Amino acid sequence: MRIGIPKEIKNRENRVAITPAGVHALVSDGHEVLIEKNAGLGSAITDEAYIEEGAKIVDTAEEAWDVDMIIKVKEPVESEYKYFKEGLIIFAYFHMAAVPELAQALLDKKVTAIAYETVGTGNDRPLLKPMSQVAGKMATIIGAEFLQSQNGGSGVLVGGVPGVEKGKVTILGGGNVGINAIKMAVGLGARVTVLDLSLEKMAELENIFGNTIDTKASNPKNIHDAVIDSDLVVGAVLVGGGRKAPTLVREETVKQMRPGSVIVDVAVDQGGIFETIDHSTSHDDPIYVKHGVIHYAVDNIPGAVAQTSTYALTNATLPYARKIASGDLGDILKTDEALKAGVNTYKGKFTSKDIAEDLGIEYSDILE
Repeated sequence: MRIGIPKEIKNRENRVAITPAGVHALVSDGHEVLIEKNAGLGSAITDEAYIEEGAKIVDTAEEAWDVDMIIKVKEPVESEYKYFKEGLIIFAYFHMAAVPELAQALLDKKVTAIAYETVGTGNDRPLLKPMSQVAGKMATIIGAEFLQSQNGGSGVLVGGVPGVEKGKVTILGGGNVGINAIKMAVGLGARVTVLDLSLEKMAELENIFGNTIDTKASNPKNIHDAVIDSDLVVGAVLVGGGRKAPTLVREETVKQMRPGSVIVDVAVDQGGIFETIDHSTSHDDPIYVKHGVIHYAVDNIPGAVAQTSTYALTNATLPYARKIASGDLGDILKTDEALKAGVNTYKGKFTSKDIAEDLGIEYSDILE
């Protein structure tokens, strides 16, 4: 198979979809790997490092896309839709519930889209987990930074100092994003409140973090009360199946937050959980202020720490990429439930039931 690795072109997206070790594995499997020139530089990977492992470096995105299978990090953007063709496989993050025009473009050109975020069985999402870990830790770091006065924040030091009250951090969701946000917030010395729907999850978090955190059942009143009393709020809610995130924090709640408080919504790539977040931002222009509250809504947070993120992501995706490339995809999907769950579009049909429902388009069972 001819496999292409185009350079990521989303704003400040410095990750790349493969490491030299990944190239070595795919070439050893008998595939041809084409990598767009300088695709890895943002992650400190040179073209020479790829060439040493058997990759071919191509000068243009068009050449990198002229293949059987594309491996990417972030979803294709509009300027890349022109490269879509029937039968092409794209293996990447898609989050299509928040990008209906991408879903339609994939269907129109009969592209097979296999989404990292929906690969897996049950509640296990192995290709989402490493980036959730990065994004969770970054969310707390970013929030603490924007609380600083020179960034327009309230001037609260999250960890406080002796004789001065510590900052209050509320984390909505105790999954992979949430637990890593908690680790950073506790490490900084903040007063941390975590809300989750699962009593088992809250018990697990208390067993890990003891009395360094408070847990509360996630319901509208508890969310409202915790948010308005916070200096930093991290949205860490993941809805399974790649579905659109629910709106959990209403505009009236945000209006009652203290001026200069900060919201970091990690769920923004699935639509966001704050009513006041109606669009994604970029690393170049990461925040906006509404009702006196700083909103950080960058949808590719891990791109800011590209070296760590690239290697963590490739560790997870490579085994699946090798399997996808190993034979007839239709036959592979008959026996691999995790990969089957990852297929969002296939032969001009939308094959992810939950996302199809969110988008209001017809769903087709992939095995039919």
